[in-house]
Amino acid sequence: MKYKVIIFFFIGLLLYIIDIGLNSYDDKEIFISDQEITSLVSAWNSQVGRNPTDDEIFRIINNLIEEEILYREALLLGLDKEDRIIKRRLAQKISFLKQESILNMPTKDEIFEYYDLNKDKYFVDKTFTFTHLFYSSESSSKERATSSYQEIINGYDVTADPFFLGKNFVDKSLKNIESDLGKNFASNLQNLTINKWSEPIASAFGHHLVYISNINNGYYPNINTIYKRVEMDLLQDKRDQAVKRFVDEVKSEYKVYINPDLQF
Repeated sequence: MKYKVIIFFFIGLLLYIIDIGLNSYDDKEIFISDQEITSLVSAWNSQVGRNPTDDEIFRIINNLIEEEILYREALLLGLDKEDRIIKRRLAQKISFLKQESILNMPTKDEIFEYYDLNKDKYFVDKTFTFTHLFYSSESSSKERATSSYQEIINGYDVTADPFFLGKNFVDKSLKNIESDLGKNFASNLQNLTINKWSEPIASAFGHHLVYISNINNGYYPNINTIYKRVEMDLLQDKRDQAVKRFVDEVKSEYKVYINPDLQF
């Protein structure tokens, strides 16, 4: 109750000061709702971990009022007209409003049907678990890797260079491996024999001796293991479709002019 009394007092005081300065009630009136203030005070409490003091409440309200004044003055100057960031932000806001018009969660039948129609989206890629010995291209990598391979074949321990991503890779897809070690490495990895050291394989960084300890083949997961994910994907698709329907409905009301002679 104390907060409400203080809040209303400061609102009245600040609005009175603004009124005197602007001397107009037409488009210079600012009405701050209880919800705006309580929301800001709540946000303060969450961030700081305590209730704001009287002075801090005053500054919160004052900042809100000054922000509204600057916003209106910017509109009067037309600063919103050609600003791509503002346009994008407003487009996002109306998109969110249209998305939120989809209130009902998908039914179980819809979710199962969606999964069947979009199975490839949920396919789990083949993965490899392997260790490697790395030989940097900065120092005769192929020759050193070949020599180490022969020593391994003959039962000797070998040394190698440190690798910035480490020695062991666990359950990595070919896409991940290609991203980390390059296309050539990923391509050659598929042809290696499991539980056996490979001959030198080139990467973007040098040469590697590779030992694959496990391969998991790709598969389509049972829908029950990813049910919530499929449900949320379907819900998002429905929301995206709601935005598209809205745009399609109003697009015919607009005429678009583009310079046909524009050269790129």
